[in-house]
Amino acid sequence: MSQSNATMNLTMYRISSWLKSPKPYLMFIGFGFVLSFWYFSVEVWKLPRFQDMPALTEVIEEWFSKDPYYGLSVYTPEYYKHIGISLRRIAYAFFLATALGVPLGLFLGWSQKLREYIFPLFELLRPIPVLAWVPLAIIMFSGSETPVIFLTFLASFFATTLNTMLGVESIDEEYSRAAYCLGASRWQTFVHVVVPGAMPFIFTGLQISIGVAWFSLVAGEMVSGQYGLGYIINTAYIMVQYSQIIIGMITLGLFGYVTSALVRVAGDYMMQWRVRELALGGD
Repeated sequence: MSQSNATMNLTMYRISSWLKSPKPYLMFIGFGFVLSFWYFSVEVWKLPRFQDMPALTEVIEEWFSKDPYYGLSVYTPEYYKHIGISLRRIAYAFFLATALGVPLGLFLGWSQKLREYIFPLFELLRPIPVLAWVPLAIIMFSGSETPVIFLTFLASFFATTLNTMLGVESIDEEYSRAAYCLGASRWQTFVHVVVPGAMPFIFTGLQISIGVAWFSLVAGEMVSGQYGLGYIINTAYIMVQYSQIIIGMITLGLFGYVTSALVRVAGDYMMQWRVRELALGGD
């Protein structure tokens, strides 16, 4: 209970420090600048390059309308159905990428021999764009759901594995030698030295992973999905419903931001020593 209270106090300290810093206010200024530029360039200045862009007021009215012109707003059940399906796909893909990518990255960083066998193949496949996998995904997996989850999983898996491997490689060998000198076995050194030492890199990789999972999801839903935020964006483009494109993009950004923040919170919880270090450092 005391440990939980300590974690809560440290978290509150970081939040308080963040609120006292200029960061949140600069963030809102940044949002205000973008929204103001959007409003003035489309509705006031009517710049040539923005003549086909939906106006800010048009998007807001459509998004929060009880009777939306294009049939999709915060008041329509279909909007939440698309969000729910995208979140479910992200959850499956991210879980698989974490469950497979973290152990693989740990062993690639820990075993030189395993890295020599697997890493060249890993580096050969990693640069291939998600869209290039679409035909194979449709051929390999039946139905419309599994190919989208596979495409979402790919980029997330590579990001998780690579960052985990780099985390293991970043650990000073002196720590492992000290563990061996104290009588630890190779497996005990791996569990008690390598895994905790790689944790900051792992959670950095997971934050990158959840981000790339979202844009991989959109690519998959645009090609073979029947529901989801990517499907909304693609369908709205085909039907020339530009305000729906913006609504889909903003919704995607909001949920991407929230899921990334949840990964950071999980990282703080699992690395309480690092939370304490950052809090005391006033970061």
